[in-house]
Amino acid sequence: MTGVTAANANQMYRIGIDVGGTNTDAALLDSDLRCVHKVKVHTTADVNEGIVEAVRLLLQESGVNGSDIRYAMLGTTHCTNAIVERKHLGRVGLIRIGAPATTAVPPLAGWDESLRAAIGPHSYIATGGYEYDGRRIASLDEEEIAELCRRMSGEVDAVAVCGVFAPVNREQEQRVGEIVRDVLGADMPVTYSSEIGSIGLLERENASVLNAALLQVIAGVVRGFEKALNGFGIDAQLYICQNDGTLMKSEYALRYPILTIACGPTNSIRGAAHLSGLSDALVVDIGGTTTDIGVLVQGFPRQSSAAVDIGGIRTNFRMPDILSIGLGGGTIVRLDDAGGVTVGPDSVGYELTTRARIFGGDTLTTTDVAVKLGRAAWPGTNADAVDGSVCGKVDAVIQQSLEDAIDRMKTSAEPVDVILVGGGSLLVPETLAGASRIIRPDHYDAANAIGAALGLVSGESERIYSLDDWSYDDVIRDAKESAVNEATAAGANSETVEIVSVEDIPIAYLPGNALLVKVKAAGKL
Repeated sequence: MTGVTAANANQMYRIGIDVGGTNTDAALLDSDLRCVHKVKVHTTADVNEGIVEAVRLLLQESGVNGSDIRYAMLGTTHCTNAIVERKHLGRVGLIRIGAPATTAVPPLAGWDESLRAAIGPHSYIATGGYEYDGRRIASLDEEEIAELCRRMSGEVDAVAVCGVFAPVNREQEQRVGEIVRDVLGADMPVTYSSEIGSIGLLERENASVLNAALLQVIAGVVRGFEKALNGFGIDAQLYICQNDGTLMKSEYALRYPILTIACGPTNSIRGAAHLSGLSDALVVDIGGTTTDIGVLVQGFPRQSSAAVDIGGIRTNFRMPDILSIGLGGGTIVRLDDAGGVTVGPDSVGYELTTRARIFGGDTLTTTDVAVKLGRAAWPGTNADAVDGSVCGKVDAVIQQSLEDAIDRMKTSAEPVDVILVGGGSLLVPETLAGASRIIRPDHYDAANAIGAALGLVSGESERIYSLDDWSYDDVIRDAKESAVNEATAAGANSETVEIVSVEDIPIAYLPGNALLVKVKAAGKL
């Protein structure tokens, strides 16, 4: 596939790559963020092979030299796959700082045996913890911590430290980390829960352990990405996509791999915003297997306010508010003897070009229907292989499932703008109930890769403050400063960082005039 903008020998370019379950997309953008070229290849069992092939095609077809690539961005499913498949996870030692207050609930409560086995047996509760306002519940027993570390020696690849109300006061977590490295070695990776999740001990603990388990996975991703780029003479600054639609330096990703989970849908949302010019809309991303529906709010994906399950594990770190349904370009259509139609949720995936009827296969898919109805043109295919009498029924089922999903994601009864992206978006009819207008922008089929390349870097602060101890203005100032520092640490140019959103929520069930403050800051590369 080619873009509309010609390559320019004097330009500095950026590459965005998004690895999906079916396809790996890559896009080449110029310094004005215009799409110069885009390619789509099948996602391979070894994900890195698909990335190498995408970069090779992108450079070969565009005529751009690898030495002209300044930035390279990757959105990948590596970490999600590792958790879901229970493969390649590191062994983790967990130290919860919470005795005697939290001993009634053991660490890793609710984890299934397969994931427990992958993590290993070293999960402990040590004396310590804080109240909601940062007052100490109990002091650390440093010798106890050292003894727990000695038990883990040689049997863990990383350590997760999780303290009661650590997001309010990080002192004990930091001290435990120092002891861990004193005993287990200065190069032992340590994940601090106060840097991962928000208030809510068990969910934050789960997120921290998963993050620690993924450290080896993300290290392999970064090494593989560097190797792929170096093989084409690309000496670019590497960035990894986060699940809030922004980027982080590869060095930052090596510390916080869990932030890559679910970055695919948010890449598409950011790409849709850029391509359409809209900052508030519903985004419908239809791929080969699934449809992801998200909400664009002030140019960023709406975040979920509920706890999120990752591979069956309940966590509370930030995640995008995404609704996924089993509808894609490869979704299988079944007909029953009574003339009824069932669409999905299973898909032929990357086997579309061999199994679909328009390609000579024997499986009726949604792409067959789209081609028969004239919505999609695919040279070299045979639309006569599709029975036109069933297409209307299939189309009605697709339309109803999309309208139901859109209705679930809306926050009011008013119609909203709907941006269609993804290669499978050709399935969608011209009108949908609940949509004020349907927009399919140029390069809609590469919105995910374009979104990956866009280049905003963000940071967040989420903390409970006591207004008995702080003035409101000081609280907001402190939270903003923390968010700006996080954005800068993740790779943003400090001179370009701006506050994107500020949210303050009174916590009625806590004493002391408590206030939960959430701030997001973002800046350019």
